[in-house]
Amino acid sequence: MSSSAAFDVVTMGRVGVDLYPLQDNVGLEDVETFGKYLGGSATNVAVAAARHGRSSAVITRTGNDAFGTFVHKALAELGVSDAFVSGVDGLNTPLAFCEMYPPDHFPLLFYRLPTAPDLQIRAEELDLEAIRGAGVFWATVTGLSEEPSRGAHHAAWQARERAPLTVLDLDYRPMFWSDPATAGEQVRRALPHVTVAVGNKEECEVAVGETEPRRAAQALLEAGVEVAIVKQGPKGVLGMTRDGSGTRVVEVPPTPVQVINGLGAGDGFGGALCHGLLAGWDLEHVLRFANAAGAIVATRRECSTAMPTTVEVEALLEEVSTRA
Repeated sequence: MSSSAAFDVVTMGRVGVDLYPLQDNVGLEDVETFGKYLGGSATNVAVAAARHGRSSAVITRTGNDAFGTFVHKALAELGVSDAFVSGVDGLNTPLAFCEMYPPDHFPLLFYRLPTAPDLQIRAEELDLEAIRGAGVFWATVTGLSEEPSRGAHHAAWQARERAPLTVLDLDYRPMFWSDPATAGEQVRRALPHVTVAVGNKEECEVAVGETEPRRAAQALLEAGVEVAIVKQGPKGVLGMTRDGSGTRVVEVPPTPVQVINGLGAGDGFGGALCHGLLAGWDLEHVLRFANAAGAIVATRRECSTAMPTTVEVEALLEEVSTRA
């Protein structure tokens, strides 16, 4: 994996194919038709950043199969570089199914056994120059669940040397771990190497043992990050930073929408967060923009191709402001 290109955003982690039902409120056993979409959290964030005009790339691996070919094709169509995407012999590109019970129940079923290609990312194959040169480097907790991916993540962070906008998405999914305690241990090893951490209340509990947003954000700062972001679903988002003048807390209310599928909202939030951080916006502006981006994704069935443009996000923010 090598490329001389410099990217605004480089993400690292999960990829797959989402097979999402085109019928709501029925179990998988009764679904008649599915839509096929590019998926995987880190991949979706790269797509979301690209939708805001940011040059982006994803570091990941697929199977050498038809679904792997689809991943490369979809990345190109969505404006994300596949320069760091390679195949793994003997493993299949992961599939993810979900059921849709709007507004808040979307159980997932992953096909990632015996292991997933994206957990076979190896330190010696990384383009450390591209990682070091990225405006934002975004990784997720899933990548810490197995070797060799875990070691590759630490090699990437070592190359970054705590450069600004080194982000850890606390994206904890229990099916990828033996137990929450093991996940928490790995997250706490990672936090001193990153400057931004973002997750929901449950993910913060795994990371730092706190679910109350202010205490969770404070614990993340104490673990070494410079910006802590706690997503609270229908209660909005809390951000906390600390500098020479003290601690600053920003709370942003939710963006009200009619939910169709909430699964990709966090990734839409993530790509918009990357865009706002790169733009140097004030934290409150960043969080309002990211919150609205995630809300738009929740109104759409799929994930990657649901990521909004900057114009769409600004239009929703204007509409919400007018309503208020």
